[in-house]
Amino acid sequence: MIYADNAATTRLDTDAFEAMKPFLLEEYGNASLPYVFAHKPKKALQEARETVASCIGALPSEILFTSGGTESDNWAIHGITALNYEKRATITSSFEHHAVLRACEAIERQGFPVSYLQPSSDGYITSEALSKVVTERTCLVSVMFANNEIGTVQPIQELCEIAHECGALFHTDAVQAVGHVPINVANLGVDLLSASAHKFNGPKGVGFLYVREGTKIAPYAAGGGQERGLRAGTENIAGIVAMAVALQKNVDRAIDVAARLLRLEDTFLTRLSQVGIDYIRNGGSIRLPGNVNISIKYVDGEMLLHRLDLMGICISTGSACDSVNTQISHVIQAIKVPQEYAQGTIRITFGAENTEDDALTIADALAKILVS
Repeated sequence: MIYADNAATTRLDTDAFEAMKPFLLEEYGNASLPYVFAHKPKKALQEARETVASCIGALPSEILFTSGGTESDNWAIHGITALNYEKRATITSSFEHHAVLRACEAIERQGFPVSYLQPSSDGYITSEALSKVVTERTCLVSVMFANNEIGTVQPIQELCEIAHECGALFHTDAVQAVGHVPINVANLGVDLLSASAHKFNGPKGVGFLYVREGTKIAPYAAGGGQERGLRAGTENIAGIVAMAVALQKNVDRAIDVAARLLRLEDTFLTRLSQVGIDYIRNGGSIRLPGNVNISIKYVDGEMLLHRLDLMGICISTGSACDSVNTQISHVIQAIKVPQEYAQGTIRITFGAENTEDDALTIADALAKILVS
C-alpha cells in the first residue's frame, strides 16, 4: 500500500507509542489524586505541557489539553462568544474546516452575527479583505493557519494585527500546520490556536488549545476542575505524553522533511505533465510542503479515488471529515476552480515516510487510468 493522505491522519510515531505504554499498563494512576501512585502521571502531564508549549513558543500555563482539533476549534469559538454579552460579531472565512464553520453556524443561531471572508482565487485570505469588514463591534476573528484541502498558508500575523487594532481577539485553526512549519505564537500575536496530535504522528483523540495568558474564555466542561478548571475530566495521560513526544520530533526535523516533501511534489507533478494529463494545481505558492491538490479536466475525482484504492494507493478528494459527501467541496467552490476541472479534484498529501518511488507510482497509476 502507498499511503498519501497524510493531511487526513498520520502514522503513530513509534517513540510516541512507546512513551504511551507505561501510562496504560503500569503508571495508570489518576493525576488528579494526592497519593504517591499519582505522582508519575502528574509529573508526566506537566512535562508534556512544557514540551508542547516550547514547540510553539508559548508558556506551559497557556496550553489546555483537549480531545483534538474539533474540540479545540469549538471551544475557542463558543468559549469566547459565551462571554460576549453584547453579542458582537465574529469573522471567519468561507473555506475553514467544518469544525469552525459548524461552530459559527451554531453561534449564529444564538444571535451572534458572523461574517464569512472569501478567499482569493489562489487560496488566501488577504489583509484587505479583513480590513473591509472588521470593526470595533468585532469580538473574534478566526482564520485557519493553513487550509486542510489546498494547503495554502495564510498571512496570520498580518491578519492578527488588523483584528487587534479593532480590539478583536484572533483564533487560528492550526491543525494542519503544527509540527510541519515553524510556529511561534508570541511572534504571530494570536490569542488562541488549535492543534490535533494525529496530524503530526501522535495518537488520535488528543490535541490542545493555546489560550494567551490573560485571555478570558468560558469553561468547556464542568466537573472535577482539571485544566485550570476550564475543561473537567480525567486527563488522557498516555495520549498527552505521546502527543508531546511526536510534536517535539516533528518540530526538530521539520526543515529537513519539508525540503524532501517539496522534491516529492516536483517529482509527482513533473511525471503528470510528462504523461500528458490536463490538470491545474490549486492554491498559491505559499503552502504546506507535501500538499498537492489538483483538479483534472473532465474527470470524476471520486472515480479516481476508488480506482487508485483498488491499486493500493490512498489519496483523498477533499477534506476527510467530509468524505461521505460527493459534491464539490466548499473549498474548491470558494476558490472558484473552473467547472470543467472542479469535479476532478483530488488531494495527494505526502508525509515523512513517502519516497520518490511512491510519487512516481501514483503519477503512473493516474496515467494508467486516464491516458491508456
